[in-house]
Amino acid sequence: MNTFPILLGALCVYALAYRYYSAFIAAKVLALDDRRITPGIRFADGHNYVASPRWVLFGHHFAAIAGAGPLVGPTLAAQFGFLPGFLWLLIGAVLAGAVQDFTVLVASMRHRGQSLAAIARGEISPFAGLVTMVAVLFILLVTLAGLGIVVVNALANSPWGVFTIGCTIPIALTMGWWMFRSHTGTITVVGPSVFGVVVLISAVVAGHWFAASSAAHALTLTPHQITFLMVAYGFIASVLPVWLLLEPRDYLSTYLKLGTIAVLIVGVFVVHPDIRFPAITGFISGGGPIIKGKLFPFLFVTIACGAISGFHSLIASGTTPKMISKESDARFIGYGAMLCESLVGVLALIAATSMYPGDYFAINSAPAVFAKLGLHTVNLGAISQQVGENLAGRTGGAVSLAVGMAQIFRGFPGMDRLVGYWYHYAIMFEALFILTTVDTGTRVARYVLQEILGKAHPRFGDAAWLPGNLITTCFVVSGWGYLIYTGNISTIWPLFGTGNQLLATIALAVCTTFLINMGKARYAWITGVPMCFVGVTTVTAGVLSIKDIFWPLTAKTGQQMITGYLDSALMTIFIVGVVLVVFSAARRWIAAMHGVPAPKEAFGEPVTANGEIRMGCC
Repeated sequence: MNTFPILLGALCVYALAYRYYSAFIAAKVLALDDRRITPGIRFADGHNYVASPRWVLFGHHFAAIAGAGPLVGPTLAAQFGFLPGFLWLLIGAVLAGAVQDFTVLVASMRHRGQSLAAIARGEISPFAGLVTMVAVLFILLVTLAGLGIVVVNALANSPWGVFTIGCTIPIALTMGWWMFRSHTGTITVVGPSVFGVVVLISAVVAGHWFAASSAAHALTLTPHQITFLMVAYGFIASVLPVWLLLEPRDYLSTYLKLGTIAVLIVGVFVVHPDIRFPAITGFISGGGPIIKGKLFPFLFVTIACGAISGFHSLIASGTTPKMISKESDARFIGYGAMLCESLVGVLALIAATSMYPGDYFAINSAPAVFAKLGLHTVNLGAISQQVGENLAGRTGGAVSLAVGMAQIFRGFPGMDRLVGYWYHYAIMFEALFILTTVDTGTRVARYVLQEILGKAHPRFGDAAWLPGNLITTCFVVSGWGYLIYTGNISTIWPLFGTGNQLLATIALAVCTTFLINMGKARYAWITGVPMCFVGVTTVTAGVLSIKDIFWPLTAKTGQQMITGYLDSALMTIFIVGVVLVVFSAARRWIAAMHGVPAPKEAFGEPVTANGEIRMGCC
């Protein structure tokens, strides 16, 4: 099966969905109106509320939402074959994921740029707001663990990879100082940008020479050592001023993300790699070496972010709504950025399924498990030799995706002998993709925890209080670090995928209430139908994960027993939280149908007949 018509077809679906479906939602459902004053203008403070050009804000939003999910999820889901993942990436993104991101973004704009929990409190009830806040914290910890373990598995015993990723930290620090502090009163961009890109590419090349040197053993680290380093990085990145490390690192990674995606698209059109996987494999009925469950419901929680992601709702109700300059930009940023992320997922699926199945399963399965599959490797031995590392048994999806990407890149003229460089470039691409979400997510989780503790001790609610910052950051990194240290991809990814999709169910329930309160009940199906589908599939996956994956571990001894109880408890908390929020939302829907007025601040200032905004309600 040739990939050219597949990718072309996907691009056409995205173009049609954006042109017609997002326009319908913008005009009829959300009634976007540029006469409304956005929070970025009304509350402009030069710090959090800063109205920005839409292309600049699009880049910021995309960098914030694009993490491991659209890369690793489709790669792992290739176990079921090419077709199921491809269809869900397209349908899920167009009808669910992009709709959620778009609607949450607008709801937050109408609520002064407030968080998802604050919107739930205003649209549904204070109880729903509290439950959402607690659920967000727990799901964030699991999400960060799911993202982090991918990096751990990719960099373990890889001195080339550790060297390259390690270089990105001083590069970002230098860029941050150069951009924001070296010129008093101005921000310089061109020089730091050129410096960052050139030195970053140089770090990939230098990593080859370092790995071949006698000093390579110093960075040949175990998974546990990588975990400790990630915890330290997460702590430092969350505590340091945002301009010094977080912002320049995200800015640098945006060049890498968009540039690599563009090269992959060109590579598919030029190289025309074949899909070597069957459309559907025999593992759809369960028993797969990577995903233990059946196609339904585990496909939908495995792919996660590429189709719909609850994590996106935190970004769409975080910094982005505070930076929009006019309401109509929400369509391009909210709906459009999600389509771009779905495209990343499609490219990841193409890269993974362009490998021979034997090579793919040899990488993503333990050697003992692979030996029972009756498959044989084809190119894996030669690629391992070119890369300089043993790639068999490197589970987690990141390594197999990097191999798939390297095989596409090697199809360009003159690139056949550079597979090792392309592989480590792809590893760096994935790690930066993920780490920009880990450091941002850690900071967001810290804010949520501070808000919760602030209700008991007001000082914690002060984001400028250093002791509170240190204590809450330590708790957050310890939480996700412990899950990585004691877990593996087989336990953490189902927990991450299910928790992430349950958060999406909460976000869609809040959005449905937002539409009903706004007097748009006839359009509530726009978010209500995806909420029902995502909720049913995800709760089913959560129950089956407890039954078949987590609870059986409680019969073991030692750390496995603790992991079984902990993961079962976390999954139960997720499910109960979602049920409580959806139940509270349903009560609000019924009340609305019986004529109970909406909360005063439920949907922003309406536009009057003469085109003026009635001020004061929000």
